[in-house]
Amino acid sequence: MGKQISIDPVTRIEGHARVVLDISDDGQVTKADFIVNELRGFEKILVGMEADKVPAVTGRICGVCPTAHALAAVKAMERALDVDPPEPAKLMRELMYMGHIIHSHSLHLFVLAGPDLVMGMDADPAVRNIVGMVEAAPEVTQKALRLRSLGQKVNESIGGRGIHPVTAIPGGMSFDMTEEKRDQLAKMVDEALGLGQELAGVIKGLIDQQLQANPALLERLNFPSWYMGTVKDGKVDFYDGLLRIIDDTGATRAEFSTPDYEKYIVERTLDHSYLKPTFVTVDGQEWVYRVGTLARLNVAGGLATPLAQSWYEAFASGFGRPCHMTVPNNYARVIELIYALERAKELVSDPRMMGKARVPVKMKAGRGVAHVEAARGTLIHDYEIDANGIVRAANLIVATQQNYNSITKNIEQAAQYYVADAGDESMLNAVEFAIRCYDPCLSCATHAVGRMPLDVEVRHGGTTVRRLRRDEG
Repeated sequence: MGKQISIDPVTRIEGHARVVLDISDDGQVTKADFIVNELRGFEKILVGMEADKVPAVTGRICGVCPTAHALAAVKAMERALDVDPPEPAKLMRELMYMGHIIHSHSLHLFVLAGPDLVMGMDADPAVRNIVGMVEAAPEVTQKALRLRSLGQKVNESIGGRGIHPVTAIPGGMSFDMTEEKRDQLAKMVDEALGLGQELAGVIKGLIDQQLQANPALLERLNFPSWYMGTVKDGKVDFYDGLLRIIDDTGATRAEFSTPDYEKYIVERTLDHSYLKPTFVTVDGQEWVYRVGTLARLNVAGGLATPLAQSWYEAFASGFGRPCHMTVPNNYARVIELIYALERAKELVSDPRMMGKARVPVKMKAGRGVAHVEAARGTLIHDYEIDANGIVRAANLIVATQQNYNSITKNIEQAAQYYVADAGDESMLNAVEFAIRCYDPCLSCATHAVGRMPLDVEVRHGGTTVRRLRRDEG
């Protein structure tokens, strides 16, 4: 009889989940389940709501990526109402979003993944956290937290609130940009750009050091898949563009606008988890695919800013295109962080931002579908509203559900190398590391600050034979 190992909860990710591994008598991982415990009911909550309130409400789905939800929602509402916001509004929204990306990528690289990079995957969990980061690398951590703060301040300055922005409304923005505000934003962006360039080299060095210390990581967390991401003029774009799907050879298999997503993306239900995995369907077949940082670099021909493009070329030269190895996700985040900083500089310097940022909106019945590239991958919002401006149907497809199949595969790969010939701590570290590469946002909800325990349950023949517990700060 085999045994079952349960990891509950998984730590240093956004949301709560557990992992259950079925292990055969000969030590092989026969099955991995990535189980999301929270019910996300926003699709039902939104039905019956006034359409113009949806962007502000959906921004409250998540305390980590609220700007992504708010912008996807407002773009979808504008599609439903046949409204094209003025250019100043689009530029302000994108600048706000670059602030969000700077904040989110800095948070992951230095707070969530940073302890693994600085102290090593096998370091004591009691110190392998942000508190340990402060002690082990105080100067780097201080600068990283400042960079994260600057990104959030850009987001807040335009969005009205740092956590749940409220200024993006159907028809544009709720205010016009002033010279004084733009000057303030320019100072924040300049400081962030300087910090980001410095810290990018630090993170790359830590990633290289990690791979030198654990060279097997690249191949152990490695499998071919398809990829999807947003391209505009063939380059990575977070705010607007077409969705492109490539296969495992790098060939483009589809390129489409968001309203056509149902032709290519199918959702499935699970009997053991509230998360709904997705597949891409092309030529009558379903395929496992990935979204997010690595996927965006794989599907695009580069990035539209010079420094990020030079980093991209080095990345593609070193890891190939498409890159199927999971660990380089953190390298990809560094490249996207540089892009967001450079793009923010371009936007804050663009004179077209200074103008009327709102057009009138009239309610009408319609369907609106739109997307943005959230930090963790493609985020789609789909709404139907009636003639009175009431939401009658809503569907949201988030990045983590699209990555579910790939996360599960990497969990199997990570565990397989440790269950037979290493201790439980090493195996658990490897499984959590594999999950964190995707920076999953499971519940789309904020965390309480505090200790996050790791409970491990080992079963043999359906009977619990061992329990382990690890507290992580």
